[in-house]
Amino acid sequence: MDKAGTEKIRIIACGAIAREIIALLAMNDLGHIELTCLPAILHNHPEKIPSEVEREIVEARDEGFSKVYIAYADCGTGGHLDKICDKYGVERIAGPHCYSFFMGNDVFEADGDDHMRTFFLTDFLARQFDAFITRPLGLDRHPELRDMYFGNYEKLVYLAQTENSELDRRAQIAADQLGLEFERRQTGYGDLSSVITDLGKTG
Repeated sequence: MDKAGTEKIRIIACGAIAREIIALLAMNDLGHIELTCLPAILHNHPEKIPSEVEREIVEARDEGFSKVYIAYADCGTGGHLDKICDKYGVERIAGPHCYSFFMGNDVFEADGDDHMRTFFLTDFLARQFDAFITRPLGLDRHPELRDMYFGNYEKLVYLAQTENSELDRRAQIAADQLGLEFERRQTGYGDLSSVITDLGKTG
């Protein structure tokens, strides 16, 4: 507890959802919750996520935060992030990845096989498509690799957190570059919204 009697809470989050968490904290007047973010580029090396999260948990505990929440889904860690959460008795947002919790985990799971040939974008990925997809995969230098990476996909679905015509345009361009059918779905913040709201009730 701080001097005002408010529980000290820190969210350890993926940098790819920083904007969304900041917006939700502001919308819910949760200025007492502190946010720290790990680099979004860790998603290119998910095996590094658990150890980085563990380091941040230890640091938060050393700094006196009584509650720590992990704003990551499994994110390709193969259950290893859950082992870290269990080790320190902290929770993470439910779901296999952010596409699921933005869409709503129940909805994503119900759709099941419909997602097998779908490539997803979020606001973050629409904004950072070149930095996180085009250049790391070498598509800017070797466009012929496109079909090797994306030949089994049929459509690109942009899960939009906000109403933003510029991001809509970028997402459409990304679909065109990958040779995929384009679909836009307005999801808002999905399950992340209720997570942040509920977290605020504990402080």
